[in-house]
Amino acid sequence: MRTGPRRSGLAAAAIALVLGACAPLVREPAPAPAAPADFPEGYYREALARGRPVFRVDPAESVVVIEVRRAGSLARLGHDHVVASHEVEGFIAPDEGRADLYVALGRMAVDEAPLRAEAGLATQPTESDIEGTRANMLEKVLEAEKFPFAIVRVSGANAKQGNATLAVAITLHGTTRTLQAPAQINADATQMSVAGRLGFDQTDFGITPYSLLGGAIAVQNRVELRFRIRARRL
Repeated sequence: MRTGPRRSGLAAAAIALVLGACAPLVREPAPAPAAPADFPEGYYREALARGRPVFRVDPAESVVVIEVRRAGSLARLGHDHVVASHEVEGFIAPDEGRADLYVALGRMAVDEAPLRAEAGLATQPTESDIEGTRANMLEKVLEAEKFPFAIVRVSGANAKQGNATLAVAITLHGTTRTLQAPAQINADATQMSVAGRLGFDQTDFGITPYSLLGGAIAVQNRVELRFRIRARRL
């Protein structure tokens, strides 16, 4: 959210996820980190060894997108934003109705033109604004060095086809909350896809939505997340 020639706010998640103030600070993307220390890959390896079907997420064909909207009486001075991860990692065990995923926050992208168009946003922030927004989001709001991942555990992923309601436990900024997500599942013997959306309040994860001038320039507490996960059988 643009707050003047040097500052803007962004709220996001993530899977989360919030706005900080924009500054024209250009940074290289963070290197791809290892998986979270307690990520349960072993659970899926054991299930595979027992002959159970296990699918691995294909990051190249998966995406998580968070839409962040501006608020306040001077909202016209700011921008709405779109934050995305194209590097979702994880596993799905459909017979157990379980999936575990994670997103490295330092690898998220901000305000990609195609995703802004999908969200109905007609304008495009400058590259310096985008890089400044991303840097401040990670450093000042999400504290990505301290909390480098958004971690997701999904229950109810055992439907083979059609509509399902998933219980999605998201750990973000050191806080875990479980949300309900309507989803569409398509699967066959070799691959599966899960698409859906959900909304949440930043304050549910201990995040204070960015605001300035007594709230005249701010971001909405509520953010909307949509996802498309594709996975291939191991």
